[in-house]
Amino acid sequence: MAEPKPSLWERLFAEHRSALQAFFSRRLKQKSDAADLVQEVYLRLLRVKDADAIRNPEGYLYTVASNLVVEHAVLASRQGVSVDLDEAFGEEELARASGFEELFDLDTRVARLNEVLAQLPPKARAVVHLKYEHGLSYQEIAERLGVSTHMVQKYLGTALAHCRKRMSRMR
Repeated sequence: MAEPKPSLWERLFAEHRSALQAFFSRRLKQKSDAADLVQEVYLRLLRVKDADAIRNPEGYLYTVASNLVVEHAVLASRQGVSVDLDEAFGEEELARASGFEELFDLDTRVARLNEVLAQLPPKARAVVHLKYEHGLSYQEIAERLGVSTHMVQKYLGTALAHCRKRMSRMR
């Protein structure tokens, strides 16, 4: 039995996947979102009911990609707060020598941090644990949790913002 012939969109996507990746990488602030948007282009192409009606499939492909860049920018601006996840805790704060008061207060702060972490949703808590306890990369965390790296970054950003807000009340 012969294998089914790939559809127009499958062939077009296979030919342009790396070009789409480069297209998104040049236009996005967070390069890690490019792979997710490439997949979204493919999903949107699969939703087209009458592919034969499109005169220029390659042009249509890049039109969809361009529209996604705009949608992504709008969503990013609506989310407001941007957190640099790799610089979440200032190195100067971590390197600062602890005084007697800080050491004395450490148990209280650790207990409070554990309370704050317990308030997080399970996936956000798991991301924090895997990132800071085990030192895993976003990709490794995504594979373990069965989510995209974009979702890992969102969970981590949400968790860090939550922790900062709740821990600042303690000071």
